[in-house]
Amino acid sequence: MKTENHSIHDVLAKNATSFFIPPFQRAYAWGKPEIERYFSDVTRIINSEVDSTQHEKLEHFFGTLVIKEEKSGFAHKSVVVDGQQRLTSTLIFLIALRDLENDVENKNRITRNYLTNDDSTFQDKIKLKQVTKDWQAYRALVLEEEVKPGIIKNAYQLFLKLIIDKKALNASIELKHYILAIQKMNVAIIFLDERPFKGEDPQIIFETLNSLGKPLTLSDLVRNYVLLNLNSIKQSDIYEKIWHPKIETVLIDKTSEFFRDYLQFKTESSIKVVSDNNTKEVYQLFKEFVETTFGERIDFINDITEYVIIYKWIIIDKITDVISENFKNNAELKELLRNIFHDIKAEAFKPFVLGLLKYHQDKSKTTKLTDEVLINVLKIIRTYLIRKRILGLTQGENKNIVLLCNRIEDLAAENTTMVELLSNMFFRMRFPNDGEMKDKLSTLNFYEGLKKYSKFILGKIEENNTKVAVDFRNPKITIEHIMPQKLDETWKSELGKSFDNVHKTFIHNIGNLILTEFNSEIGNKPFTEKKSKLKTSNLNYRLAVIDKNIWNQTSIMSHQSKMIEWFLETFPLPETYKTKSNWNTKVNDNSLFSPIDNDASDFVEGNKPEELIIYGTILKVKSWQDVFISFVKYLRDYKHFDFEFILENQFELFKKEETIVEWKKLELLVDKNPDLSNRYKAFDGRVWEKFKELKQEEIFIHINISATGCISRLSNIMNKLNMDELSVQIKLK
Repeated sequence: MKTENHSIHDVLAKNATSFFIPPFQRAYAWGKPEIERYFSDVTRIINSEVDSTQHEKLEHFFGTLVIKEEKSGFAHKSVVVDGQQRLTSTLIFLIALRDLENDVENKNRITRNYLTNDDSTFQDKIKLKQVTKDWQAYRALVLEEEVKPGIIKNAYQLFLKLIIDKKALNASIELKHYILAIQKMNVAIIFLDERPFKGEDPQIIFETLNSLGKPLTLSDLVRNYVLLNLNSIKQSDIYEKIWHPKIETVLIDKTSEFFRDYLQFKTESSIKVVSDNNTKEVYQLFKEFVETTFGERIDFINDITEYVIIYKWIIIDKITDVISENFKNNAELKELLRNIFHDIKAEAFKPFVLGLLKYHQDKSKTTKLTDEVLINVLKIIRTYLIRKRILGLTQGENKNIVLLCNRIEDLAAENTTMVELLSNMFFRMRFPNDGEMKDKLSTLNFYEGLKKYSKFILGKIEENNTKVAVDFRNPKITIEHIMPQKLDETWKSELGKSFDNVHKTFIHNIGNLILTEFNSEIGNKPFTEKKSKLKTSNLNYRLAVIDKNIWNQTSIMSHQSKMIEWFLETFPLPETYKTKSNWNTKVNDNSLFSPIDNDASDFVEGNKPEELIIYGTILKVKSWQDVFISFVKYLRDYKHFDFEFILENQFELFKKEETIVEWKKLELLVDKNPDLSNRYKAFDGRVWEKFKELKQEEIFIHINISATGCISRLSNIMNKLNMDELSVQIKLK
């Protein structure tokens, strides 16, 4: 085994060498994110070259290429063990450049130098032999013939679009600039020993390269990007003195989350939650931000270390650092942060609050964000969040809250208020007023419907009434049903003839609930005994109960009114906002969203679809299984898409091999597991048992999925087929 460094240009320009992708390799799989990153790297190199002020011209490390050489006479065949995606993408890019070139000699030169080889043993002397699935499409591209729809064609068309768009922005960019860029894209070539006893079998090497270890995280990529730019001495020095102790040790497993939230705050834009599928995409955004914002890597390191200290206050529930020198304010700020990020778990506000805290802590700011303003802002955020969660409104938070990062200075200067900012959004992002709260809390299943927040709300009401902190997080503090969940004869008699209806209507209502320290001790006991026990409680709630002689519908309704009143006092709006419509009526509330939107999963939760819109075609749907079936049917019927690619890559797309199956396969599955009968439907919505006669090739779709599962499937397909967010949209009821 030996390693050499070459540009991808030099690798492809070798006249005597042909490349063979062995059959165990996967087919070409680059989608829109990968191709756009590739083109971004190319254009950055070009921009460096044409910039006369930049003396050290950019180059780009394009990854590793693993090759096993085979020789036969004058011909040299390189078996591509790893790196076929990079090779294929570069060649498709060169084909796109050729097809947009007007100069005939230049067109011929590209074909002659990169695409074909006179010594090639492959059909039409083509230099790169693709795997069987991609061969005909790739061959057609090289020969300038009609190409069948598929991922190869999709990549080619996307490259055409990117080159044309670049030309429109800068007409001076020519073929020579792109060739120069390819000459500066370097690869590390690992040549495997061809002698079998060396143990360097290509298939084994390939499986090893693609199966060992976990994928790199965003924090891994960022760390390597920052440190590998430095010499070994500086690398060790910075890692041991700064990176490890001040970043990784502080944030531990939240480091990748920090980099995303830091980037969202800095760019004032929504960025996808980091996952194994999009890590490199987010990393590319991060890299571009650093390169355009900071002159030296050390400047970036110094900046993020300041934010790490503050981000720690967001991600840990018990803050020991001093946020404010004022003892009372310090305690209040810590509790508010804990409420927002640990009791309510408001991920969408992390970048915004990160910016608030940095502004509050930064002594160099001419306009100081005072303790009082920061406390008021955090209180309004807490009120906004808990009111929206009571109404079940979380859609749009991830995409829209981050946009408020550019208003932090206005908040510090008191040119605006937080309630004004949050009340100026569209309807679904509105700040619910007191009327909405009263209506919802009167009928809400408070105990079960708000299980995530019920103890927090009741604890804060108690704290507001008594001005004494309540340890509502303590498991010994529980929610007590005054009218018990199981009625005995004494309770039935006390509730009256309509006891069953009263019980069903009010059992989990806020009017029947209080916090206690001894839930298990009073359980189903009669009301008189509960009163006696509650008299010994330290919690203020007891006073609203023990003054009642009987606990029936009238008592519950009375207590409900009192609890709602206390709620509005605990999570209050300023007087002028209590009854008004707190949203911007001039901003359209776009109920359309795309499956690849950042917060698509928030939109679908608890909602039903009404329309699936694909490239302007409106398809009526009633359920999320309808959405998936209709989407798959559209892809099957519209020949522009490579339906076979979807069928052959089901595990990657759906995490399940048998998501789309023909009857001949489903029949075998059902024989083994009869429970699958109703989990698959045909394109017309029928299960197989409803067919009088079934053809072997009849397609069935697995439909036993949740709303978020449906969105995940659509998103994966769209990303693979280079479909942008406007190509597929869903309208909710």
